[in-house]
Amino acid sequence: MKKDKMKLKAIPRVKTISKEDFQREYVQKQKPVVIERLIEDWPAYEKWNLDYIKKIAGDKTVPLYDDRPISSKYKFNEPHTEMKMADYIDLLQSKPTNYRIFLYHLMKEVPDLQQDFKFPDIGLRFLKQLPMLFFGGEKSTVFMHYDIDYANILHFHFHGKKQCILFPPSESKHLYKVPHALISREDIDFNNPDYEKFPVLKKAKGYITELNHGETLYMPEGYWHQMTYLTAGFSMSLRATPRTLTNFSKAVYNLVFMRHFDNYMRKLRGQKWIDYKNEQALKRTHKKHDVSL
Repeated sequence: MKKDKMKLKAIPRVKTISKEDFQREYVQKQKPVVIERLIEDWPAYEKWNLDYIKKIAGDKTVPLYDDRPISSKYKFNEPHTEMKMADYIDLLQSKPTNYRIFLYHLMKEVPDLQQDFKFPDIGLRFLKQLPMLFFGGEKSTVFMHYDIDYANILHFHFHGKKQCILFPPSESKHLYKVPHALISREDIDFNNPDYEKFPVLKKAKGYITELNHGETLYMPEGYWHQMTYLTAGFSMSLRATPRTLTNFSKAVYNLVFMRHFDNYMRKLRGQKWIDYKNEQALKRTHKKHDVSL
């Protein structure tokens, strides 16, 4: 992968960190960090791997997504297929696959898993809801996006390796953001970008890291993120409320207005609406930067 083509700095890493240092150096400055040993006291650190999930949740039917572009055929977050968790894990362990599990309430389905983690005492105001899990096969990717609620996120990875590329909100102008959406153009390969088609990407300044089993990535509010599973594995996220009124207002706007407006337009205009938004992402970005193609 030609990662050196983009301006990506390594995300800082610490073994452990105090609540005070984490707040001062990363939350207040809204900078990402990898904490390598934050969850070593969790039962999940020792127990959670694909074989354990297969054993405890193999009979559950799970929703699966692949990397096909968003289209009018599917509703927002509608899965592309489903299968038993045991069969899905067999698939993950046998060969690379694009199928992923996205935002799945496995802890609700399998309450025993709730005993395996705790909310870290690290100074974040966590939303005390059951966390969701994310699974992916080797080489599967999650498109570049930011989260609708502008949460501060602790992202924990289990079983294998996962590459994470992040950009701060200030870089949105360089990322070909799709209007009325939380994503960049889905045809951008952030591991090997096409600068002839997307020349403004050259100006984007972001971060990169590889997460190993048991490591925690802190993603500040509104950060863009794109994930690539380097091996089959899974992750979990804990979410904390936005720190500022500005970002809280953006979250409310996204949840109350933008999401419903976009769903309405998809229903009204179908694929024409999606094609229009992708075209506007290109035109608006190039207009801002005086790019003529």
